[in-house]
Order: sequence, then C-alpha cells, then structure tokens
Amino acid sequence: MKRIILLTLFLVIGLSACEMRSGNFHVSVATDNKLQGSNRFERNGWIYLHIEGEPEKIGYQHGYLLAAEIADLLRVMKPFLQHQSKRDWNFYREAAEKMLWPKLEKEYQDEIDGIAAGANAKGVKLDRYDIVGMNAFIELSSYYVPWLEKNKGLQASSKAPGNCSAFIATGSWTKDGRIVMGHNAWTDYVIGSRWNIIFDIKPVKGHRILMDGLPGVIASMDDFGVNSNGILITETTITQFFGFDPNGKPEFERARKALQYSDSIDDYVRIMLDGNNGGYANDWLVGDNKTGEVALFELGLKEHSVRRTRDGYYFGSNFPVDDKLLKAETTFDRNNKASSPNARRKRWEELLAEYKGRIDSETSKKFESDGFDAYAKKEGANERTLCGAVEGSPRGIPEWDWPQYFPGGTVQAKVMDGRMAEKMEMLAAFGHPCAPDFIADDFLKQRAEYDWMRGLLRDLKTGAWTQFTTEMK
Repeated sequence: MKRIILLTLFLVIGLSACEMRSGNFHVSVATDNKLQGSNRFERNGWIYLHIEGEPEKIGYQHGYLLAAEIADLLRVMKPFLQHQSKRDWNFYREAAEKMLWPKLEKEYQDEIDGIAAGANAKGVKLDRYDIVGMNAFIELSSYYVPWLEKNKGLQASSKAPGNCSAFIATGSWTKDGRIVMGHNAWTDYVIGSRWNIIFDIKPVKGHRILMDGLPGVIASMDDFGVNSNGILITETTITQFFGFDPNGKPEFERARKALQYSDSIDDYVRIMLDGNNGGYANDWLVGDNKTGEVALFELGLKEHSVRRTRDGYYFGSNFPVDDKLLKAETTFDRNNKASSPNARRKRWEELLAEYKGRIDSETSKKFESDGFDAYAKKEGANERTLCGAVEGSPRGIPEWDWPQYFPGGTVQAKVMDGRMAEKMEMLAAFGHPCAPDFIADDFLKQRAEYDWMRGLLRDLKTGAWTQFTTEMK
C-alpha cells in the first residue's frame, strides 16, 4: 500500500513535466496550461487564431497552434529571399542576432522566444533568430540589403517594394459619416499565398488587437488592423524609396507596439517615429473611431509628414505624397502616367469621387476588387489596377515598379467600417478577387524561367468575403 501511495504522489507531483503519449500525439499538463484560452479554426482560406496572456504565453500559443504554417513559411522563405536578395538565410539570422535582437523591447523578445518554444514543442526546429528574420524579412531584404550594397558602391540587388492599394474615408464621404477603411495586399505568390492568418491578440498590457498577418510574425506586415480603443490602421509602401538606419529600432516591432498601445493618432505617430530605422517606409492611413478623425502619416527615414481630417479621405498606391520626401528619399517620377502607382492613384480619385457620400463596407469591397486600368481605360486586372495580377508577365514594367520575382499580384483584401471597428470585426477575402484562381502547376508549365519556384509556389484560389470578429469559435 505504501508503495502505491508513493507512486501516486510521484505521478501527481511530476505530472506537469510528464507527457501522455498516444502514437504521434502528445500533450503535457504544462503545455495545456500555456494553451489555455487560445483557439484556432479555418474558414474560406483563412486561419483564425485567438491568443491571450503574458507575452511568452501569447508567443507559445502562436508557435504551437501555427507550428506547421511557420515551418512551411520558413521553408519557402529561405530560397525565395536568396533568389531575391542574393543573401542566404545565415545572412538574415546574423542580422537578426547582431542588429535587431538587441534593440527589441523585452516584451517582444519574450513573445518571440515563446513562438520559438511553441513551435519547438510541436517538433519544428527553429530558434529566436529564425523568428526575428521572418519578422524582418521585408526591411532586411528591401532596405538593409540595398543600403549595404550602396555603401559598397554596388548596384542594389533588391528594392523597396511598390505593393498594395488602400484608402480611409470619413465624414461626408461615407454613407453613415463614420470611418471606412480598405486594403488589399500585393506581393509575390510564394509568400502571399501564406498571408492568411487573422490574429486576435489579447495581451495583458495595452489594447486587444484584430489584424491579418503571416504565421510566426508579431505585426501584421501588410498592416491592416484595429485595437480595442478604436485605432484603425493600414498602409501602402513608398516605392523607389532608399534609406536605412542600422542603428534604429526594427520596423516590425514599432508597428506592433503602435497598434497595441496607441490611444490616438498622435500616439501612433509618436511610437512609429521613436527609433525609426527607415525600414518599410510607408504612407500610414490611421483612423480614430472615437472622434471620426483620419490621417495620412507619411514616414520615410529623414522625412515625415502628417495630414488629418474629419471630413475627407486619404489613399495609397505606393506613390510618395510629400514633395520634400519625394525629392530627398525617392527616385519616383510623378509624370510617368503609365506607372502602376500613378495609374492606381488616378483610379482612386475616380472611384472616391464617384461614390462620395455612399462609401461603406460594400462599396469598399468593390474598390479593393477593382480591375479597371485607368491609364489604358479598359477592364482587366494588371499591374496598373487597384486589384492587380501580373503573373509572370513583366510587359515592360520598369524594374522599380514591380520587383522581378513573378508571379505576383493581389493576394487578399480586407475592409472595415466604424461600426465593425467598434465591435472588433473585419471582412476579408483571400486570393485575388479581380482575376481567376492561380494554379501553380499550370503556370509553371507555361513559364520555364520560374521553375526555381517549383515546390515553393502553391495554388491561390479566391475565397468568399468572410466576417471575422474577436473570440470566434
């Protein structure tokens, strides 16, 4: 009897460190406690993930529940970035370790370590520097690498991206006078076909967040989201931008912190300016649902500006707005009407004027799915339409206008209005709603020059517009 009692006590005391196994399935009490409150489900091409708690716990839930997706993204990101930037993954890991990690605040270091620990618990071999490299892949490949090459007198092997179409409107321009916001993400299909996570993050400090994003990443990256104090954000990149400060704070951390801790437009601007490294230079579209005010916050490296209104709109299609920034930090040509940013700028002006006083979530879906070429004056998604598809057919596109790593185009779209923001909701459609489904095998059979993408590319099928809100089951 004494032996049985002692054995029972041993099992109870040691239970948190033990694993209960059945084939390939194993769960520990410690793991179960870390996962408490989290959940995941899939719908119309999206993966919805609710995570909550202290930073390390949020990270662990993220890494554990998205382990397969994180492993897959890392698998394809390594060869893709090497082809794009001529740098192997060790370069990204070294930059993550020596340049970026020391500048991260402890809260986000803990969350990133939690992601790695959660993925490790599911058998995925990676560490904190892999996760940081994944978080910083845009600012490292498209800003840091060109900066390094310029300092060595070399021609840049990669350039600041010119992707995405977005707008924000308020006051007399919208149907109910409240804020309406929309965004679609343009990118290559290798990474973009994996840009399908809806994050519902409930931290112990700061505000709750609803945003889209990539697996393994703590910020949205294409930047569409809302926090529980009514701050809405999205953005488009400033194409042909040059500049980077290796001593600054990582852009992905500042973007996450700004969404998590901002109570106002002023807060958002302040947090993004603190330690600005110039990485991922953007036109940020920011709204305050409490006041109905919206802003265009253009952030370069040396230059920035803020425009605000409670009755009007702002939009982005990758063109620089401020004259000083354009001249000092870009090589952008406003007079090239055939360029993608300028043609899409014209289309935004046409649509917003046409729908003045009627803009709502339904019209926003039309905007972000629009396939009309305002330059050629004809229908048909291409590099000049708000919703674009440029699948392996450069057709004379200037190198700066679309990086030469096709296939690519719009991979998903999101919209939100003031009522939805109040309830922490968004509408999202995965795939490119302005063009037929992309089938990887069919494309690769026709375009032998992209055979290096075999095993990296996957099908990109357009799903229905789907409503997501916090704490969905």
